[in-house]
Amino acid sequence: MHRSPRFFTKGHPRHILQRRDNREPIFGSEPDFLFYLDCLERAADQHGLSIHAYVLMTNHVHLLASPSDEASAPKALQSVGRRYVQYFNNTHHRTGDLWEGRYRSTVVETETYLLTCMRYIELNPVRAGMVEHPAEHPWSSYRGNALGQEDSLLTTHGTYRRLGRNDDERHATYRQLFRSQLPKSDVEAIRAATNKAWALGNDQFQAKIEAFGGRRAAPLPRGRPTKTN
Repeated sequence: MHRSPRFFTKGHPRHILQRRDNREPIFGSEPDFLFYLDCLERAADQHGLSIHAYVLMTNHVHLLASPSDEASAPKALQSVGRRYVQYFNNTHHRTGDLWEGRYRSTVVETETYLLTCMRYIELNPVRAGMVEHPAEHPWSSYRGNALGQEDSLLTTHGTYRRLGRNDDERHATYRQLFRSQLPKSDVEAIRAATNKAWALGNDQFQAKIEAFGGRRAAPLPRGRPTKTN
């Protein structure tokens, strides 16, 4: 199936989604989670990918990350994939590929959607019914972003840093964002943009990305076009 080329604009983070083939589990035990995180941290450092939020689910992974250049994300994900597949196959006595295909991603407008996307990622275990609160899921960035737990994988984004004058204020303000669930419209917008490789942002942002990337950055308006005489 044809997929649109990914947008790259320096300074804009990306929401990245990678799934297991046939949506089977990619993590079977605590060592699996730990090894994946080690692979991710090494690859991110090597290829200049700054990670602001993440969650490891049973059969897929979400990241919010800012690439330093166009090759940062693909090279980092390729490195993680090679190391983790080799480890997983050896550990679980299997052969063959592990991933559904190439990862999916969308470029994110920071002012409108960065914090929303962070919440979307860290609330994944809650929406999936795995836990009642994101702090209960050990394999995400929530404890680092909201509680100040040491997490060497994370790099704070400027939008996040503006939540307070110091770390305590930022953590407290960030926790307040989780007092309610994300609106359904935001969840659907993030999913659609990621799966279709649109730009995640307002109309002006999408028009800017579209002009820069040379292809549509948003779905066409619904309904038939207006006839002209």
